[in-house]
Amino acid sequence: MARACRELGIDSVAVFSEADVDAPHVEAADLAVPIGPRAAAESYLSIDALIQAARRSGADAVHPGYGFLSESAAFATAVQEAGLAWIGPPPATQEALGNKLAARRAAVEAGVPVVPGLMVPVQDGVLPDLADIGLPAMLKAAAGGGGRGMRRVDSAEALPSALATARREAAAAFGDGTVYLERLVSPARHVEVQLLGDRHSGLACLGERDCSIQRRHQKLVEESPSPAVTPEIRASLYESARRVAGTVAFESAATVEFLLDPEGNHYFLEMNTRLQVEHGVTELVTGLDLVAWQIRIAAGERLPAGLLEPALRGNAVEVRIYAEDPWNAFRPLAGAVSALRLPSGPGVRVDAAVRPGLELTPEYDPLLGKLMVHAEDRPAMVARLRRALDETVVGGLQTDLGFHRWLVDQPAFADGRYDTGFVPQHWADGTPLTDEVAEVAAAAAAMARAELTPVAGARPARARGAGAESAWAAAARREALRS
Repeated sequence: MARACRELGIDSVAVFSEADVDAPHVEAADLAVPIGPRAAAESYLSIDALIQAARRSGADAVHPGYGFLSESAAFATAVQEAGLAWIGPPPATQEALGNKLAARRAAVEAGVPVVPGLMVPVQDGVLPDLADIGLPAMLKAAAGGGGRGMRRVDSAEALPSALATARREAAAAFGDGTVYLERLVSPARHVEVQLLGDRHSGLACLGERDCSIQRRHQKLVEESPSPAVTPEIRASLYESARRVAGTVAFESAATVEFLLDPEGNHYFLEMNTRLQVEHGVTELVTGLDLVAWQIRIAAGERLPAGLLEPALRGNAVEVRIYAEDPWNAFRPLAGAVSALRLPSGPGVRVDAAVRPGLELTPEYDPLLGKLMVHAEDRPAMVARLRRALDETVVGGLQTDLGFHRWLVDQPAFADGRYDTGFVPQHWADGTPLTDEVAEVAAAAAAMARAELTPVAGARPARARGAGAESAWAAAARREALRS
């Protein structure tokens, strides 16, 4: 955001809680304003604190980012009522489509197929009839995204407990505990279409992203274009995305998400009326700066004719680097980053939210950064991602880099043959399903205990003959002997 503003000749203002005093986004902005304590409810989720910060800084406009209140119609309305420009879909659009239940109803009215399920929230004391929906089913938060407030339900007996947990997570993450229920479609790919619209009825479809590599229903890897999408499927996805967006006076950036079944049929999931974490993947294959275009659209600019459906250039992928333990069910972790080495070279982009010495706290999402690569085709993209992961070092705490380095060597990923069940099927609840990767897990755990810095996550070195010991196993064995 700060970079886009600087290129446009605009001063940027960051806000920060007490936990983020030294965060990189604070240093990147021209001005930074404190907004309250570490607790998100008293800082990043406080509309009053954010509006006061905007007024104190003399800001003219507000960009909501892609978390917390980014899809809050109440926040967008408060910004506009304060005399500030809102850089994003307007409040009416967020009200109509940002809420997942409202978006489902709009999709049905627009003739777009949806996943079977409820069209109204689950009410207190009134449990829905699962026979009408089908099992397994999925509880989902009506507000927000990122896998928060989602719980799988496999039986009627499991519904009350899952419902309480989903509501609690949704309320904590988005300030809204409303949840609904829909059927779980499996196997399926999770594919989303990036939209960009102006105030003059211009609407661009900027390709699709495949987000099927997930854990806890939250994305780990996103790539564009999707290996499963043919030109015919892409055309049908674009048509459905346009129909959903056409139900309102749409402008700015948003994403329409679908499930794609093995036969190529798609089902509307939701519409994210905001910029998403993975927007950089689309920027790499289109050459566009989506944040800059959001600012231009908010200033009244038109999308040029050539941008309405641009040709995609090559292949791009993003892996999310999280402070979490993939060998322990991807459990989020806190701690300090003692060392950081980021990859570089042709076709490599890193959007990092950390620096050496930064203390990570449990109050917020454990996302440390986004490693993206771009190449002329998918095989070259996978090879470049492998190289970039080998160059990446995060010291001081466990991350998911080892999982990503394992992933790029899996034939199913290399060939693009994966779906939303890939992680639970091949990395069962955080436990790798091969002896080789189990060895890596043990080695990484030993090195973490020794507070050593894992290089490129944890992976076996290529064997140099029968009985060759992996570099990670050898390092772990030596450390065990020292301790």
